[in-house]
Amino acid sequence: MNRRLTPIAAALVTVFATPIAFQQAFAQSTPSATTLPEVKVQDQSVKDDYAPAKTTIGGKAPALIRDIPQSVTIINRAVLDSQAATSLTDALRNVPGITLSAGEGGAIGDNINIRGYSARTDLFLDGMRDRGQYARETFFLDSVEVLKGPSSMLFGRGSTGGVINQVSKQATLQDISEVGLGVGTDSYYRATADLNRKMSDTSAFRIAAVAHTNESTRDVVESKRYGIAPSLRFGIGTPTELTISSVHQRREDIPDYGVPYAAGGTKASPAKPIDVNENNFYGFTDDNFEQDVDVLNVRVEHKFSPTLSLRNQTQFNSARIDASPTTITNVGVRNRRDREVDDKSLFNQTDLIANFATGAVKHTVVAGLEVGREYYENQGYDWIGEPNQSLTSPVYGPMPASVVRNRTTFTDNESDTIAVYVNDQIELSKQWKLVGGVRRDQFDFESTVTDSNTGAVNSQISRKDRMTSVRGGVIFQPTDTQSYYASYGTSFNPSAETLVLSAANQSVSPEKNRSYEVGAKWDLLEGGLGLNAALFRVDKTNARTTDSITGFVTLDGDIRVDGFEFSAAGRITPKWRILAGYTYLDGEILESTDGTKGNTLQNTPEHSASLWTAYNLTKAWEIGGGVVYSSERFTNNGNTAEVGSYTRFDATVAYIQKSYDVRLNLLNLSDEKYFEVASGGRATPAAGRSAVATLTYRF
Repeated sequence: MNRRLTPIAAALVTVFATPIAFQQAFAQSTPSATTLPEVKVQDQSVKDDYAPAKTTIGGKAPALIRDIPQSVTIINRAVLDSQAATSLTDALRNVPGITLSAGEGGAIGDNINIRGYSARTDLFLDGMRDRGQYARETFFLDSVEVLKGPSSMLFGRGSTGGVINQVSKQATLQDISEVGLGVGTDSYYRATADLNRKMSDTSAFRIAAVAHTNESTRDVVESKRYGIAPSLRFGIGTPTELTISSVHQRREDIPDYGVPYAAGGTKASPAKPIDVNENNFYGFTDDNFEQDVDVLNVRVEHKFSPTLSLRNQTQFNSARIDASPTTITNVGVRNRRDREVDDKSLFNQTDLIANFATGAVKHTVVAGLEVGREYYENQGYDWIGEPNQSLTSPVYGPMPASVVRNRTTFTDNESDTIAVYVNDQIELSKQWKLVGGVRRDQFDFESTVTDSNTGAVNSQISRKDRMTSVRGGVIFQPTDTQSYYASYGTSFNPSAETLVLSAANQSVSPEKNRSYEVGAKWDLLEGGLGLNAALFRVDKTNARTTDSITGFVTLDGDIRVDGFEFSAAGRITPKWRILAGYTYLDGEILESTDGTKGNTLQNTPEHSASLWTAYNLTKAWEIGGGVVYSSERFTNNGNTAEVGSYTRFDATVAYIQKSYDVRLNLLNLSDEKYFEVASGGRATPAAGRSAVATLTYRF
């Protein structure tokens, strides 16, 4: 396929080829007398805080969390470091209401659900869609932001349960020199680096890097990965600022596809994962999951005045996946699922941000345009003759040479997105604020599936969708420490949301979702501790459902999730930090033609909670720990399969000095046997008890 990325790609090349020219242009256009260099004070009390006050996830412009009429959770660098969290899924363990799916139907990488609804395509990096099917690292992140509730007005298609935004480290005017070395049980070795250098009064360079390898308490399973993330900023503190950043990650794993469910599951007696040794591995020792991920981001921001600014951001994502994992049935039959996936996307966003007043009413208006093109290629394979495996006493070895590998079909899909939107944050008075926005999306999709051996076209289908998304909220803030809100939002899920479409749902319009939420946010202890509480309802009013007799897909379903959540983040005392949350979910399939009416929605545990806390015994010594709990959950809408409840404990102790830290993390302290990642066909046992020691040196 002819990839028509030339115009924007040429612009990116031009930007990279002339960073000095940009810097000089900015310097010439900005008199030195008006330069306002960036100032960042990073004493220990700020660096290890768990409660950042501002975020851009609620409206594209920086806003106080108390001014966002939705539930927001932020896991910042201090939390990631204290927990030795090395993956996105590690970070999201701090967010109750999020579950992890094992991935069915060819889905690989991070498969995340928020409030019971899939969020696999609702991942963002610095506010731009990050759709690739890969496993994400944390070495280059400053924080992970989670906005809950339908948010298509802000983020486009998807976002039924919410969105996850990864915030990358950016160059600053403060020099940083930090390296980390970690060793642990199960052959855990990790090296990281974070280097920032001021190049001038208005420019800086930063680079983060990682090299990591580890095995597992599970047999055979292992992971090897490395990455680098450079960032350049010019014009810091001037009216025009240019940021160029990129992320490059490589990964080679022997993947863990877990265990099957026992036979005979029914609604009255749901099947559970088979009861075998939790360390058993059922694949082949040459199973693989390899990923090459490259992301390039170019952002230009210009301030026309203190009240008017323009931001343009372009991001190119490429995720190339070679996956050959092996599944097993409950009678020991193995099946290798082999595919080569190439995901690419190119998005551009332009936002005009204006602050003005109409009489006594203040406005912050963001008006924007988003355009994007996405590609998805999948070369499928099948295998003939895989030997069976014993469920109780597996024998480990590579795929036998006698097994035959055949190419099957080649999928070549692409989509185009164009959207316009406007959002207004209105301050009626010091006590009353309103938020309102509308977005119009055009999503065009084309798919071609060919026989890889003959080249014959098996199917060629297309679909065009047009959807309008809205958002509204009212906020009452009687004091500077209290905020009460009510909000309404919508989202949509087109049939080709994941860039996959079949003849069965080719003519099916997008699903529509709506959310109602009321909540409260309190800033206590002089702003040191933030408390949040919310009641919510998320309705999918025309859910896709497959008729059990005709096999046709229609929009005759209705799904509802009601819930409550509470969270706390910040400091109880100057020495005691906390990040905690609890979520209650009641998910029900109200209408369906596939026989699931009245069932509980999959991936909605009734109760989930997390707690992480740290306490400074002295200026040098810190202790901490946490607990994660989830009640049992069904892993299919038929309610014939489920995984049980679990409680996981972690702990840490650290010795902290000005130039170095030494930290010990004890993970899954009680060696809990549980399934954190699960779907309707398989469940993966969590790793058992382990320990990691990390030395961080600053120079």
